[in-house]
Amino acid sequence: MLVVLLPHRVTAGPGWLAVRGPLHRRAVRTDALTAVRQYTGVSAHLVLRDAHGHRLELDPRVLVDNPLLWHQLDTGVRRSLERGTLRQGADVLERLGHEIDDRITRAVLKASGPP
Repeated sequence: MLVVLLPHRVTAGPGWLAVRGPLHRRAVRTDALTAVRQYTGVSAHLVLRDAHGHRLELDPRVLVDNPLLWHQLDTGVRRSLERGTLRQGADVLERLGHEIDDRITRAVLKASGPP
């Protein structure tokens, strides 16, 4: 049996986030999220669910490594919170946001060189 491992492709736009694998594409409305869960361990991942019954999983490192994807998700999450649809997991995304902000700050300080 031959197994080919290809990385998932994560894309985002205003109000949506999608993950495309070799066999399927999953998308959620980030402006209508209902739940976010984070699983840790060897295969750490986030699970996002929206009000339309859609669900996707992604590696949180994708968001940490790509601030533009994170920005799209964060903007949608804020809308979900404003609308009252996000009832589980806002704290997970808040922690992830702090991690991303810290990483960006360290990168900027490193790039600016010694004082």
